[in-house]
Amino acid sequence: MLSRETGHSRPYGLNPYTAYDLGGPVLYQGPTIPGALPAMARVVTVDMGGEAVAYPYEVLARVKVVNDTVAGQPIVVFWRRGTASPLEASSVAQGRDVGSATVFSRVLDGRVLTFEAKGDEFRDRETGSTWGLLGQARQGPLAGRRLEPVTAINHFWFSWAAFRPDTRVYSPE
Repeated sequence: MLSRETGHSRPYGLNPYTAYDLGGPVLYQGPTIPGALPAMARVVTVDMGGEAVAYPYEVLARVKVVNDTVAGQPIVVFWRRGTASPLEASSVAQGRDVGSATVFSRVLDGRVLTFEAKGDEFRDRETGSTWGLLGQARQGPLAGRRLEPVTAINHFWFSWAAFRPDTRVYSPE
């Protein structure tokens, strides 16, 4: 169990970086950040087989699901509203809704699935099963099955692009 008795006077539960993610000064002193996205753009990133891809939250909020291929591997990115920004308001719980993104392999039992948004869930076109944000089928022929997670990291663009300036930025167009 975590304790607030650390020997230091700190207001735990309060954000020390109020408004940081609203475009304030970036606390970064490294190489120039590639300009594909604003420095403070939220992205979920995948780095597989030498190929790096960033999926901007701004795009994900519109499309909700992305079927893509990274380094020859079929993946799906799910996005859903319901997660507060921990870096906006003085109280973490008061941050605006920035959503959540998760990434999975689209291959299940040797078959590549194709997903679409269905309300707050996702549906695969091949079986009509509905899936939750955490990659588990909730209803349909695949109910109870799980998609294999893909290592993905949620970042601000500047914190990723500084190390992987060769990153492909996903665009649905």
